[in-house]
Amino acid sequence: MSKAKPRRPAAARTLRRIGDFVDAGLVAPEDRAELERVAARYAVALTPDLAALIDRADPADPIARQFVPDARELVRAPEERADPIGDAAHSPIKGIVHRYPDRVLLTPVHVCPVYCRFCFRREKVGPGSDALTSAETAAALDYIRARPSIFEVILTGGDPLVLAPKKLGALVTALGAIPHVQVIRLHTRAPVAQPDIVAPDLVRALALDKAVYVVLHCNHPREVTAKLRAAVARLVKAGITVLSQSVLLKGVNADAATLEALFRALVAARIKPYYLHHPDLAPGTAHFRVSLEEGRALVKTLRGRVSGLALPTYVLDIPGGHGKVPAGAGHVEEKDGAWIVEDPAGTRHPYPPR
Repeated sequence: MSKAKPRRPAAARTLRRIGDFVDAGLVAPEDRAELERVAARYAVALTPDLAALIDRADPADPIARQFVPDARELVRAPEERADPIGDAAHSPIKGIVHRYPDRVLLTPVHVCPVYCRFCFRREKVGPGSDALTSAETAAALDYIRARPSIFEVILTGGDPLVLAPKKLGALVTALGAIPHVQVIRLHTRAPVAQPDIVAPDLVRALALDKAVYVVLHCNHPREVTAKLRAAVARLVKAGITVLSQSVLLKGVNADAATLEALFRALVAARIKPYYLHHPDLAPGTAHFRVSLEEGRALVKTLRGRVSGLALPTYVLDIPGGHGKVPAGAGHVEEKDGAWIVEDPAGTRHPYPPR
């Protein structure tokens, strides 16, 4: 982020254009033209709640780094991919990704309340992206009904919590009515970006007799605000289990002290840290990536500093659609100066791919 004038008032509405970021003091006027090219390539949005967390006097602010467009996003490294984790190879019909036998992803929408600058689905998400039609949603539900091996359905996107509560509730209820679906999981950034979205009608929409898990995307301890804790309390009171997933990001949380503070804050808010993702090879995100060696060393440092309750599993999604594996010993090894990753089927792959 270029240094801009400090201490302008927090945004009163979601910032969706580069001019909005300039007006809010988050982008220097002289950088506007270059960042317009970024916004033309990748979706841009920043909510008032997250904008209020940014220290405009700090050019390296970790919240701004996650959401304020950066000219480096237009620089594509050779190893980067439009579909870095290979969703397309496992998508039998629109809206379904079926990578593992016992679970599927269901993506009803491709819009989000905010757009992370490191998003692994950045080629697909944003305004104008297609939501599933009623017919496509019905086809996706029929796909799930026809496969008794599907134990768990994960609603993702985009962000499923941007759906109107009535529509989201109808989808969750339909999934809950499928006998072999025992777990429904929702992956979301919305309670962090816009905590008030977790209103009573949304909570009611998610409350089922079956197990419902909400997995929050949260990367920095400053994101665990009083408003987020209150939103989580509303979910927990309704019997909904809340987990978190974080991405290991250079300049945001790639140090032991920040990760320790983040995981402690999450646990204290009744959120179980679930995954710490090694950053994916999404286009224009090289400036966020740490090496596997750095990530493994950080996780080793945290072992013993935080309890097992507060320590997520450090994972790597193998490029090409080969699945997610722990990034520790047993799945990842260094050989002759290169990394080799073993997928769940036992096949070994070079990382990054050559």
